[in-house]
Amino acid sequence: MKKIHESASSALDGLLHDGMLIAAGGFGLCGIPENLIAAVCSAGTKDITVVSNNAGVDGFGLGVLLQTRQVKKMISSYVGENAEFMRQYLSGELELEFNPQGTLAERMRAGGCGIPGFYTRTGVGTVIAEGKEHKEFDGETYILERSIVADLSIVKAWKADETGNAVFRKTARNFNPPAAMCGRVCVMEVEEIVPTGSLDPDHIHLPGIYVHRLVQGQHEKRIEQRTTRAA
Repeated sequence: MKKIHESASSALDGLLHDGMLIAAGGFGLCGIPENLIAAVCSAGTKDITVVSNNAGVDGFGLGVLLQTRQVKKMISSYVGENAEFMRQYLSGELELEFNPQGTLAERMRAGGCGIPGFYTRTGVGTVIAEGKEHKEFDGETYILERSIVADLSIVKAWKADETGNAVFRKTARNFNPPAAMCGRVCVMEVEEIVPTGSLDPDHIHLPGIYVHRLVQGQHEKRIEQRTTRAA
């Protein structure tokens, strides 16, 4: 089956529907699937639940979908850079499920590995633990976290071969691999598609078996927080 598509909209054809759960890769503005996000926006898909470490910034990344009111709920660990997100949440327009960062990554990874849940000490004694099963192991209290399986994963890689074996750069590797793994269907955008066999097997971060569709695109290298000093 040919995985490579000519455009982001083509790569998403037949996969989008209202009320779906989408796992989106990226860390801050690093390694975000901006072309696929734009295609979801153009498709007008609504009432989406998005699983992502963060919600982008105003007018870029997942912030685009927040501006168009296409997102019903965010499952995230950090949302501090988006004023529209804060406005919608505080006004009751947007649902939010906070997760510790490592817990969120593991929930996605576990979903991709067929593990329905796991116990962790992270969040014990906080609001994160409310309503969750508690269990003791070796004298320590743990809470049960359920894994995440998304209807669709949208992720971005630096390089991938024609079968979807992928390499991520630096912090883009934090959430893209687990996000890719947890989707029933995974669509990946890349900066460069290389011939099959040209990537060193020891350097591959995500096996192509997790990737169903590929698209090559242009990407904007934004700086999330620019810090300068006086001359």
